[in-house]
Amino acid sequence: MAALLWALLSALAGLAPGPGPAGAAQLPLLVWSTERSLWSPPSLPGGRALSEPELQQLLEPGLRRGPRTVLLFLQDQLSVDDLTAFGAVFGNEPNGAFPKLRDALGSAGSALALPWLSGAAAAALPLTLQRALGAPAPLRLPGGALGGLRRNRTEPENDPGEPTVLLVGLPHSRGSGLMGPREALSRNDAVLGEVLQVLQEEQLPYTALFTGHRATAPPVPPPLDFGVPRRGLLALGGEGEGPEVPPPLRWPLQGDPKILLWARNLSVTFGGRPRDLTPQTFGAAATVELGGSSWSPHEARLVLRYPDVFGEPLNITFLFRRAWFPVSGRPWAWLEELGVTLGGAPPVRFRVRGAAAPSPLGWRCGDLGAPGPLLLPLPPLEHGQSWSIRIRELQVQAFNVSGGVFGAASDCAGFFGAGAWMGLISGGLLLGGLLLGGGVLLGLRPMDRFDDPRGPPLPVPLGE
Repeated sequence: MAALLWALLSALAGLAPGPGPAGAAQLPLLVWSTERSLWSPPSLPGGRALSEPELQQLLEPGLRRGPRTVLLFLQDQLSVDDLTAFGAVFGNEPNGAFPKLRDALGSAGSALALPWLSGAAAAALPLTLQRALGAPAPLRLPGGALGGLRRNRTEPENDPGEPTVLLVGLPHSRGSGLMGPREALSRNDAVLGEVLQVLQEEQLPYTALFTGHRATAPPVPPPLDFGVPRRGLLALGGEGEGPEVPPPLRWPLQGDPKILLWARNLSVTFGGRPRDLTPQTFGAAATVELGGSSWSPHEARLVLRYPDVFGEPLNITFLFRRAWFPVSGRPWAWLEELGVTLGGAPPVRFRVRGAAAPSPLGWRCGDLGAPGPLLLPLPPLEHGQSWSIRIRELQVQAFNVSGGVFGAASDCAGFFGAGAWMGLISGGLLLGGLLLGGGVLLGLRPMDRFDDPRGPPLPVPLGE
């Protein structure tokens, strides 16, 4: 659960909210509860911050059905960048500044991540909770004042159904005093963990919200030096920083992933009609379904199902295998087959060449496509004549995935490419000419007898 929420925030971090100046920081809101199934995945308005009525409409159903104790953790400043930069979004948990928050989200019965709120919605959040619960004014609980919370636990027996809103002020501002941003966020996370620990010891169900009073001001970019050309991070699109790279596709969605897949571009062509499936596969707007996927220690299958492509459901299947090879003394894993199925038509299957690597490694390829040298159509061949598939900068790993991130990978580019063959043939021809010329020179023999023009003629017997 925590990994999914972090991935959602990181995927939406690059989207700019509508109100406010360009590049303004975003004020996120994380909500979680000990009760299950309080919130379904929301349909957020694209490119626009949530207003106060929209936020109340989104939170009210879960708050009314959930626990009667609600905690609001308010930090002085917060932004999505704080969660992605210091929250170990891509698996670097030991250096994260939010270990207690991640644990709380991971063990929560239900959770909700909202990437940005409007300033008015954030300022009115205590009043929004009070209205949604029908509770009295929020009880302010400064960070560290946990004794009162323990003492008040025995009082609700008179009225166990009375809603209560506790507003917990986190004491440290982001980067206040001599502390850096990471240290300040870590101390706030420790206070959050202490409060939640008290609730767990008292066995008190709760709903918690984590946000800030205001958004963290975005850093001021350095002045551009127009005398030096700028280069993009991935050299995409020429100058500038380039687009944000979406996280890899992972299966299963819950818990530790078993299969990871990422590609710069995934497109198919059927009957001369091309379709780019990249937006539907990667990023926050992805609609691909992975229900048909499976995994075992020796075989893994990743099924990408698109509900409507060319007017029918489209399935793209990646089949991975793993086996022990006694000659090398180690297990190897490989991408064996790639299949495409449209609706009820017969499947089109391709054998993948050179997609093997030692089991701890993944596999990547700059350009994998059919027709092409690495994808060989399998019989019946007539089914694949109308199909063309192209995957650029593909990276997959179906075994030994650790920490939800790719490990080292073996590349599909072999040594004997076109350039290598040209160099080898040219060098061979030159070396052959050199050896031939050297052999001719070594075969030359000088005359053992010759005429001296200054002396008498040399008589040569006729018998010689």
